[in-house]
Formats: sequence, structure tokens, C-alpha cells
Amino acid sequence: MISISIVTTFAALLRAINVGGTGKLLMTDLVKVCEKAGFTDVKTYIQSGNVVFNAKGTAAKVQATLEKAIAVKVGKPVGVFLRTANELDAVLADNPYTAEPPNRVLVVFLGEQLPKDALATAKTPGGEQLALHGRELYIFYPLGLGVSKLKVPSMGAGTARNINTVTKLAAMAHATAKR
Repeated sequence: MISISIVTTFAALLRAINVGGTGKLLMTDLVKVCEKAGFTDVKTYIQSGNVVFNAKGTAAKVQATLEKAIAVKVGKPVGVFLRTANELDAVLADNPYTAEPPNRVLVVFLGEQLPKDALATAKTPGGEQLALHGRELYIFYPLGLGVSKLKVPSMGAGTARNINTVTKLAAMAHATAKR
């Protein structure tokens, strides 16, 4: 019997890595962790826990493998949110704030889709605008992220990237998939 294992290109977005002095993980070490886990064509982007690679197996299996490998390296659990190149394309296409500066639009990547009423309790004192689509929450910060007092109590765990970073990761994922 012939066993065929499909290789998929993933972008992994790590939660709370190299932000505010917490979760220190050098990107060179992240590459080594991914390669040791059996992933190939590993590339990182900026110092905040973004990595693109090829891997065999389901998204759930790849995510579990990466979470375990990173936890061993840093000594604590780290949230990992996976998206394929096509999923990143959809994230960009679904962005409701395309007319706004891309550095003021963040996408919060979530592990699961939130209920439709999840934004009902959000507090937006700076005029922030929010939109849910699938496993992503889009946020436009008209005054900038640094001064925002936004509260979204029902959001749960996720990790955020601005549109510039999502665009770069999508391009990297497509380039990696062509190898």
C-alpha cells in the first residue's frame, strides 16, 4: 500500500513572543525548533513570532507539534495560530477597513470562531471599529493602538498582527509553497 502525505504551507503566528519583554525566543531559535519538529523551508518574519514553513499532516497535528516543541524550548506554553497561504489571502480579502492606514488595522487571529454577539460587550472609548469574520477579529484604531483603551471581554485568546504583517506573511507563504 502506498501512503501519500500531503505537504501544506503554513504561517504560524505565536502569541506573546518577544512582546513587552515576555516570552523571549530568538527567531534563529524558532527556525531550529521548527526544523527539529520536521518542518521544511522555514522562514521567520520580524521578531514577534511569525514563521512560515512546509509541513506534513493536518493543521491540528502541526499546531500541536509546534506548541509542544516551543514549550520545551521556552519552558512555558505558547499559543500558536496557524493559517495557510489561502487562508491569509482570505483574511486580506475580508478586511473591512481597506481604506484605512494598514498600520492602524489589526487582525486578531483566534483559535475558533466567536459567537455573533461577541462584540456586544466591547468598549471602544477611542472610536475603535471592530468586525468579526470567521476566526479573525478586525480592529481599526483611528487614534492608534498605543493610546487605545479598547476592551473586548468575550474575545478569548488570540494574537494580533497589522495588515502590513499579514500581507508580508501571505506573500512569504505563497513563495514557500512554490518550492
